[in-house]
Amino acid sequence: MTRNYLADYAVAAQLADVADAITTDRFTSADLTVTRKPDRTPVTDADVAVEDAIREVLAAERPDDAIAGEERGGFNADELGGRTWILDPIDGTKNYLRGIPAWATLIALVEDGVPAVGMVSAPALGKRWWALRGGGAFTSDVAGEQRRIGVSGVSELADAYLSTTNLNTWTEYHSLPAYLRLVEACWENRAFGDFWSHCLVAEGVIDIATEPIVNPWDVAPMQVLVSEAGGRFSDLSGVERFDGGNALSTNGTLHDAALRMLG
Repeated sequence: MTRNYLADYAVAAQLADVADAITTDRFTSADLTVTRKPDRTPVTDADVAVEDAIREVLAAERPDDAIAGEERGGFNADELGGRTWILDPIDGTKNYLRGIPAWATLIALVEDGVPAVGMVSAPALGKRWWALRGGGAFTSDVAGEQRRIGVSGVSELADAYLSTTNLNTWTEYHSLPAYLRLVEACWENRAFGDFWSHCLVAEGVIDIATEPIVNPWDVAPMQVLVSEAGGRFSDLSGVERFDGGNALSTNGTLHDAALRMLG
């Protein structure tokens, strides 16, 4: 663990605190404003307020770093040669606007194209997850107690617990039959969705999480979180990257088998 990453972790924790103050204040608010992006996904006034507040802190704390966010833009995979903070102010906006507590702010520091610090803050669940490249993966619970986390030791798909997101996206973006092959091979499956599935893999609570369509800001912190927890994170072709357009997190042992099932 380098000193620089410890300092960057402290900044990421500060950013999460700023985000939590905004998101929890607006959660279940009767006057929450909801609009739609060109791709018809919803965005709330809280999404925009969080990203703007985080950008303001980063401008003061890390003025030389680039910033890319879901709402204000700035992501360019060809320009990730230095240090870039990648932000998803509210991952799980559909849950957020319906009053479901499974949503989080996602923050990642990407250095030379590889995530170095990942922070996931889910205040309505009373949880945070974070990781530093070379420094391990951690979580804190509603009581504030911190602990190091690691992936499961499950070694057979027949014993594996699997999670994904909206099943319709498998039809549109990859292959629903391929996903159902994996379902049939596994012991149990759920659709915890979005950030939560990958965090549960890192904790060793479930064994496989996969999504047929993601944006870079959806999973940038997950690559370092799952890897530092002892697992593997890749796109559906098996390349270890967060900007491949889809994602697979596993405990590592099951990764190749899951890739074969997904075709």
